[in-house]
Amino acid sequence: MVSTEASIYDRYRESIFPAVTAYYGDEAVVIDRAKDQYVWDVDGRRYLDFFGGVLTISVGHCNDYVTERTIEQLQKVQHTSTLFINPIMVEVAEKVAELAPGRLQKCFFTNSGSEADETAILAARMYTGNRDIVTLRHAYSGRTMLAMTLTAHGTWRLGGVIDPHVKHVRNPYVYRAPLGLSPEQLVDLCVQDLEETIATCTDGRIAAFIAEPIQGVGGFIVPPEDYFKRIEPIVRAAGGIFISDEVQTGWGRTGDKWFGIEHWGIEPDIMTMAKGMANGSPIGCTIATPEVADALKGLTFSTFGGNPVTMATAKATIEYMEMHDLPGNATKQGAALREHLEELQAEFDFIGDVRGMGLMQGVEIIKPGTDKEPDAALTAAVMAAARDQGLLIGKGGLYGNVLRISPHLGIGADDIEVGADLLAKALTQVAQ
Repeated sequence: MVSTEASIYDRYRESIFPAVTAYYGDEAVVIDRAKDQYVWDVDGRRYLDFFGGVLTISVGHCNDYVTERTIEQLQKVQHTSTLFINPIMVEVAEKVAELAPGRLQKCFFTNSGSEADETAILAARMYTGNRDIVTLRHAYSGRTMLAMTLTAHGTWRLGGVIDPHVKHVRNPYVYRAPLGLSPEQLVDLCVQDLEETIATCTDGRIAAFIAEPIQGVGGFIVPPEDYFKRIEPIVRAAGGIFISDEVQTGWGRTGDKWFGIEHWGIEPDIMTMAKGMANGSPIGCTIATPEVADALKGLTFSTFGGNPVTMATAKATIEYMEMHDLPGNATKQGAALREHLEELQAEFDFIGDVRGMGLMQGVEIIKPGTDKEPDAALTAAVMAAARDQGLLIGKGGLYGNVLRISPHLGIGADDIEVGADLLAKALTQVAQ
């Protein structure tokens, strides 16, 4: 008997662009409903969600507090566009400024992280008067044309590069440091590469340096402690400003702090965010210092940015995070998850590296007996085995060989134990 899931997938292939990626290929999971830490497919099977819609479900699926306030706003006013002012957009902007580091104050709301990053680049160029943007290899900035130009991850660059003023420099990928360099030596190399790129590939002046505090699609790559502090003065000396891309690292995901860059002691001039800010509702936000925001002159608006329903969802999500100290919970449960992952690394020789912060943990899979040779096929097999066990996780990395594990920020200790046990069973299954 053909399952409902298989039937829907056949219809999906006939009606959706084939470039739209779905995990597991012909065995894709078709989600019917979700609640808190679980999702159910259309055939009724339950899964423990340890990927959360690519780090987007921050306070649990269909969170009652968030849902109730979203419905309240739906019944009050659903849409205005930014051509009319709605009070809740102002309230959310004020809250973001309150929680953001440094002097960040003024917001521009959009619908996605891609748009947030584009707004940041526009503001940086108008503020500095410079055009060149420096970003990192292995970066991911979204799916619009400029965002794909910023992206240095071949899999996700489609349709050709359109902006020659975007320059990519070496990223601080400690696990894959060339020539066996130590973290300190790798930072030295990255600093030298940035200086040389500015000197040789620009006129010596740049608009901005943009980076994810932890590279998300790149495979949860965590830079050494002093990396950004070494980079920042070089950027400023070249006339540039610092943009922190918090689309994946923002809103408590990395533990303790509200935003990832705070762990490195940097106060950015612009910060972008999306995903977990509204627990799955489409949102993008660019926040800047007053002088940078004021430099974006001219007329612009966003049809759906700052939508009152989305703003109500975002406000409720942030309130729930504060009420339950979810950044703190991300630290606590992230530490427990990390301990399990390191135990699994000691057991399975194809786990090359475990890294991350808070509830943003990556597991890099390699071919056993090799010098860190990536194994994308084995990674896919682990994901499939985890699904069979009832656990949903993600993957990333330039070579498609990094498991990405990111349960919602309110996850409990019991579910961390269950998730770790299911992952261990999946690893054991592929190891046989």
